[in-house]
Amino acid sequence: MSHPHLYILTGASRGMGLAIGQQLLQPDHALLCIARQTNASLAAQAQRMACPLEQWPLDLAHSCEATAKLRRWLERPGARYASATLINNAGMIPAITPLSAADPDALAQALRVDLEAPLLLSAAFLGATEGWTVPRRVLNISSGLGRRPMASQAAYCAAKAGMDHYTRCLALEEARKPNGARVCSLAPGVIDTDMQVQLRSADGAAFPDRDRFEQLKSDGQLDIPEAAARKVLAYLNRVDFGNEPVADVRG
Repeated sequence: MSHPHLYILTGASRGMGLAIGQQLLQPDHALLCIARQTNASLAAQAQRMACPLEQWPLDLAHSCEATAKLRRWLERPGARYASATLINNAGMIPAITPLSAADPDALAQALRVDLEAPLLLSAAFLGATEGWTVPRRVLNISSGLGRRPMASQAAYCAAKAGMDHYTRCLALEEARKPNGARVCSLAPGVIDTDMQVQLRSADGAAFPDRDRFEQLKSDGQLDIPEAAARKVLAYLNRVDFGNEPVADVRG
């Protein structure tokens, strides 16, 4: 019997993460989802598709706990897969306000979820699977805001810029190894999710770019999560995935 392709996905309970999870549920795949909450519809779909699914209800603000659990799970005896892919999708935006008015605890939590957690999970994934002879990939879901500064978005912009740059470093490291992983930090485009609602609902006095996000919505320029997920997975499955460590689905 052939071994399944393993996918580890964070932030899979809603939005684009849920759509990615739904599209990954295939008979020759095994899916592990890490999010603050499990999703009943995803579990029901997995049962219908005869696709192995695990859901871990973990808060990635506690990244060391999630990292240790993932490493133990990957190192368990008898784990056999045709390939292994980590998709760091989970993210959050703290209150939209100038940095001088931001709550320190909220900033710290956002940086833990948006940067610390994906970095530590990448380290655990790559360390635990380094001896595997199958193809391995790390896909970090970044943002155009990691490459374009925006007022009242300092924490989110900094986290995504950090994600892009640690991915560049990771690509250099993995290229030196005999079976190094392919890695990419990918901006998925502009998506109609709860984050967009948060941006459009911000105080215009504190967030000078609010009108731009309202215009994107009114002009129909936002991808629905299902369409964005298809673009992300199409990029993940490209033969040249990882040639560019920082990329954008829009080219």
